[in-house]
Amino acid sequence: MFASDALSSTAYASEEILRTLIPVVGLLAFSFVLPITLAMAGVLLILMFSYRQTIKAYPSAGGAYIVTKDNLGLLPAQVAGVALLTDYILTVAVSVSAGVAALYSAFGALRDYRVPIALAFIVIIAWGNLRGVRESGRMFAVPTYAFLISMFAMIGVGIYSAATGGLHHAAVPADHIKLGVGGSVGIFLLLHAFASGGAAMTGVEAISNGVPAFKKPEWKNARSTLMVMGACLGVMFIGISWLAMTMHVVPSDKKTVIAQIATGVFGSGTVGHVLFYVVQATTMLILVLAANTSFADFPRLASFHADDHFMPKQLTKRGHRLVFSNGIVLLSVAAAGLVILFQADVTHLIPLYAIGVFTSFTLSQAGMSVRHLRLREQGWRVGLAINGTGALVTGVVTVVIAITKFKGGAWAIMVLVPVLVFLLVRLNRQYESEKDQLTEGALEATSLPVLRRHTVLVLLDRLDRSAARAVQYARTLRPDELRAVHIAADPELADELLEEWGTLPLSKFPLEIVACPDRRIARAALEVVAEEVADGRTEVTVLLPRREYQEFWHRFLHDRTSDSIARALGVLPHANVTFVPYHLKSSHDLTRVLVPAPDAD
Repeated sequence: MFASDALSSTAYASEEILRTLIPVVGLLAFSFVLPITLAMAGVLLILMFSYRQTIKAYPSAGGAYIVTKDNLGLLPAQVAGVALLTDYILTVAVSVSAGVAALYSAFGALRDYRVPIALAFIVIIAWGNLRGVRESGRMFAVPTYAFLISMFAMIGVGIYSAATGGLHHAAVPADHIKLGVGGSVGIFLLLHAFASGGAAMTGVEAISNGVPAFKKPEWKNARSTLMVMGACLGVMFIGISWLAMTMHVVPSDKKTVIAQIATGVFGSGTVGHVLFYVVQATTMLILVLAANTSFADFPRLASFHADDHFMPKQLTKRGHRLVFSNGIVLLSVAAAGLVILFQADVTHLIPLYAIGVFTSFTLSQAGMSVRHLRLREQGWRVGLAINGTGALVTGVVTVVIAITKFKGGAWAIMVLVPVLVFLLVRLNRQYESEKDQLTEGALEATSLPVLRRHTVLVLLDRLDRSAARAVQYARTLRPDELRAVHIAADPELADELLEEWGTLPLSKFPLEIVACPDRRIARAALEVVAEEVADGRTEVTVLLPRREYQEFWHRFLHDRTSDSIARALGVLPHANVTFVPYHLKSSHDLTRVLVPAPDAD
């Protein structure tokens, strides 16, 4: 369940290394793809042991935000949190795009529709999460195990074919990436390729975020799962890179590297075709499943920020299905925007991808190092060595990714994260300011003397049932003064209203006509109410009749002048606005009431 995000990255990590090397050094790239993969596997090994420490220290969920907040403070936690939030958005965009790539690698005609298909995947996943669908572990396990089996089978058959001399170079696709001219390989190019392979590390932290989901003892089972997942990820990553190197697979825009490897390994026979489609199907499924994990983690992390007053409070609200609906919608819109912007192209999205997750890795491991130094629990020196090494290595990788991927798009994340952190800090100041204003002297304010007068004003446009409902309610309030007010934008309508009002038996309920030749009704209402509260001794209640419609589109047939009046009056102290609703029936209901049903016979 927690492994799909990490395991699915093997579908494109080796390919991204080759896409970086081949256009520059040509066939010489195949000499470096495996060493770069092994170097990245070393980083994976360090991360696995580092997160073992995190899981034990934070068995209630040790995500980067919680660990950083607990040990480094709120501001570094915002950096870690924002980096993870952007990474979750990119996870959805990259995973569905890679899933679509697996699909059109099997069915080439679908390539032209990759953006609509990717958007459809996002909509389906979002809809399922908004519905509160909680997939069981077994449902997660089916595509995950299927992917593992198909990958290990492909790697195993490939190794056997190579040992027996049956593994040949892959056919070069017609639209293959142009080979470079060869020559010397610089350190910058190798670092660039290393950074491209960094996508394989995304999702490693997922288990530390969900420790409470494991059986007791939770932290021990979570650590065991982390090691098994890491081992599977490492073997598949190395195996796919080795096959790509041995078979000289050249990346293509129409067929993924894994699709080309599967074709070469399983052959062109009937069985080979079936196995090829199985590989593509399981790859697509696990990639879409990896996108789904972000829909669980992003809304929850956003709610942590909102609980600490660093994001809008709406993100803490659960819908009637007990899911963070606003967070799910926000994630869907952001991921869909990236898919459209980058045309569901994994290669163009990858440069934005890894820098966020490695930033969170670095801050999380640095936080754990500080924790070891602060608490000095049993075995803290070993823990400090592990987490310190993890912080150092992931920090170096973060810098490498930032430098080598800067022009490719990493600059956008490097600019976006500080800007978002700045905005979150400003938002936090606003929330704290509001809290101070609302809590300071709150108890004393309840004992303040009541203002001497209470005036009720009913703002009327015309005499109808909605106006009558407001007048009826106003008479129950028993204020010191009660009157109706009409803002006269149309003098003829005002005269008709005044004449009608005179026929009503409301001697203690006068109607005041306020001239409004410039038709700025909200401003005229503001001036009337401002005059009432000017003495500082009067509490004014303004009643606004409002028609409520059964069908949502009915409201677009009418203006909402009452809303603009309410906004204008909201700036006045001791002015209180109350909407008095009148519920209209739909035309269908009205027809059913007015037209008698036919006789039974």
